[in-house]
Amino acid sequence: MLFLFTDGFADQFGGEKGKKFKYKPLRDFLFANAEKEMSEQLSSLTLTFDNWKKELEQVDDVCIIGIKL
Repeated sequence: MLFLFTDGFADQFGGEKGKKFKYKPLRDFLFANAEKEMSEQLSSLTLTFDNWKKELEQVDDVCIIGIKL
């Protein structure tokens, strides 16, 4: 898998302390889910993002592109 992404997901505020998601947790998440079907990855990403930001406003555009090689 090859992933390309903007800073929107990593820069989203949320969680228990209202902090940014950050790049290492995003990278770890992508690696952990890379073997799943693309539709499962999309569902997991969407659920993770929504659970992270909860009721906070989305601060930026979010774009993640996954290419299966």
